Amino acid sequence: MTAITLPINGMTCASCVNRVERALTALPGVTTVQVNLASDSAYLELDDPKQLSTVSAALDQAGYQLGSEVRQVSIEGMSCAGCVRRAETALLNVPGVLNAEVNLASQQARIVYLAGMPTDDIFSALKKAGYPGRWVTPVTAGEQDIQVTKLKGERRHVILAAVLSAPLALGMLPALFGYHELMLPPLVQLLLASIVQFYFGARFYRGAWHALRNRTGNMDLLVAIGTSAGWSLSTWHVFSTPAGVMPVLYYEASAVIISFVLLGKYLESRAKRQTLDAIRALTALRPDMARLRSAEGEKLVPLEQINLGDQVLIQPGERIPVDGIIREGGSHVDESMLTGESLPASRQPGDSVSAGAMNQDGMLVVETTAIGHDTMLAKIVRLVESAQASKAPIQRLVDRVSAIFVPIVLLIAALTWGLGSLWFGGEQALLNAIAVLVIACPCALGLATPTAIMVGTGVAARHGILIRDAQALELAHKVDTVVFDKTGTLTQGKPSLAAFAALGPLQAEPALALAAALQRNAEHPLAQALLRYASEHQVDASAATDFRVHAGLGASGLVDGQRIWLGNRRLMTDLKVNLDSSATLTEQHESQGHTLSWLAIEGQPEPVALMAFADTLKPEALDTIKQLRELKIDSWLISGDSQAAAQAVGEQLGISHIEAQVLPEDKARHVQALRAQGHVVAMIGDGINDAPALSAADVGMAMSTGTDVAMHSAGITLMRGDPQLVPAALDISRHTWRKIRQNLFWAFVYNSLGIPLAAVGLLNPMLAGALMALSSVSVVSNALLLKRWKPEGK
Repeated sequence: MTAITLPINGMTCASCVNRVERALTALPGVTTVQVNLASDSAYLELDDPKQLSTVSAALDQAGYQLGSEVRQVSIEGMSCAGCVRRAETALLNVPGVLNAEVNLASQQARIVYLAGMPTDDIFSALKKAGYPGRWVTPVTAGEQDIQVTKLKGERRHVILAAVLSAPLALGMLPALFGYHELMLPPLVQLLLASIVQFYFGARFYRGAWHALRNRTGNMDLLVAIGTSAGWSLSTWHVFSTPAGVMPVLYYEASAVIISFVLLGKYLESRAKRQTLDAIRALTALRPDMARLRSAEGEKLVPLEQINLGDQVLIQPGERIPVDGIIREGGSHVDESMLTGESLPASRQPGDSVSAGAMNQDGMLVVETTAIGHDTMLAKIVRLVESAQASKAPIQRLVDRVSAIFVPIVLLIAALTWGLGSLWFGGEQALLNAIAVLVIACPCALGLATPTAIMVGTGVAARHGILIRDAQALELAHKVDTVVFDKTGTLTQGKPSLAAFAALGPLQAEPALALAAALQRNAEHPLAQALLRYASEHQVDASAATDFRVHAGLGASGLVDGQRIWLGNRRLMTDLKVNLDSSATLTEQHESQGHTLSWLAIEGQPEPVALMAFADTLKPEALDTIKQLRELKIDSWLISGDSQAAAQAVGEQLGISHIEAQVLPEDKARHVQALRAQGHVVAMIGDGINDAPALSAADVGMAMSTGTDVAMHSAGITLMRGDPQLVPAALDISRHTWRKIRQNLFWAFVYNSLGIPLAAVGLLNPMLAGALMALSSVSVVSNALLLKRWKPEGK
């Protein structure tokens, strides 16, 4: 029985307490429930702490959430998929841990735990299981130095083990052909082999001990048993063989196996460091110092001393240290590492900038709006870390296979020794069993999926595609239907003046000047669109006087003593302005979904101009739909806009499936209906109204140019408002999935072929050790080929 107090978010009244109590008491294994509204908590008694995931799901269904935190833990000592399984089990058995995903490639765990729980229990459980851990901190220069030092230590061990093993192996080669002169004396061989076995191989014994203590198996156990058998048999021969007779020794096999495994681990560690390049590159973007403007002048201070609201100066060629808004100056800013956009963007006063971007050619004064962990750069790093530490559904299957793999290998090795003794003799059978143990080490199996995911998410981040979790990456390769929101996703999200038509008696230019004069002081988006159009046509006018806004209708003002009106059909009707002269144009523009306004002069019975406003397509939208069609992916347009507007956009892009005037909750229902028909659906949106549909889709993709709510609801965030990132995200998913399948295929083939070959004596222990090391390195190297991926057209 486990007693635990759970923080619960979302309770506001006594009825909430009743709903929570009903949801929890209905769960099997929950014997006591006491919900406290004042402390927003519930006291539970559970039969098993693992039931917390069930409790969390029940609360979600009732409309409440467990108060939880998510953090990354760095774990030491893991060597194979068996270690992953054991570390995860240890974490999940800690009361208060809701979920744990351990990644062999990154040597990290992503842990979801109850807010406020004592985290010492997490590290105690890991240490007891044989895997000491610590919280992951940002990758600083000091942290990188530690990692480099650790890698150098591994390399030194490999070299020394190889130097001690070489005389044993080189002495044996001539002996195979009857020349025993180069063989070292037995006691010298014993000394050299023992140093390799028990000093350089100590890590395998430690891992094996922890595995046995937890009643499981891992790679270390297989290596320790196999090499110990070879060393023990050789040592028995050294002391039991009569004097004057050269004993039969296998020291070279055990020593060389350990050297090969250490070499494989070193090459694997070096290759895995490259999978973390994305994190290191991102964290390296943030400068450590900032130029602070204060009453005393400018001074260079550590970034930690910058506060919200402070003004920071950034000179040309410097990286921007904070998120903020430009108050003075203008420049081109290179944001390629943050957004994947290859060209520098022009930034002027009022524009926002992000930490890590490079200021190119102008002095900027930036008012700080976010620092430290709250900057966009820090959020990107956390997203990439989270994705790299998360576990794809296919990996869970691999972990289950790995859990029974080691015991099966031990049984096969025992049968090889026992039955092989009848055919090959006891010593040869033992050597065959050792080869089985060594070649069966499931390193490649444990690395196949996580290394591909780490490289895939890293290279995607470099191109402006942030993947929040491995599940989104794995599912995206199956997508056959993409659902787009219209506004802000396929269109610019802001109106432009598509047409300006003079209706008489004024010509177009004087009429446009009147409209521009009237809208000079207006802040409405349509007014800004008209002013941009006037500027493009080099039409300028001073602002109107006595300017008035007529809410929901339009505006009016005095220009050269005349009262000018600009507004919609209802305003014109109220003014009794006859719109018959524009009927044909009106019908034409309304059929294209345009928003219409008329310009009228007081006292005149008819309008003098008609303006048609439209939300223009993004330049990349057409190519996006074309690329999706080439990938055999169906495109849908679901919009809350009018049927005419949605239809016009759909026709321009070649989208045949169009749903218009759809409410936010109905968007989610449309997505669910498509999924019910067997489609794997990706939803693309950018607004608060898209959040339900993003959550309902198999894969949600949110534009970072939209709202935070949309981004939190999506599994993938597109770091710039370019719809071409959609097919790019699906493409990197397909490439990553291909690498996962290749890695798993070769890992399984390697073990499936290697074990029987070793069992019948066709692989000696030394060759088995070399092949085992090679398999792990080849899996990681194959995954690293993903780093060459680029979106189409790049």
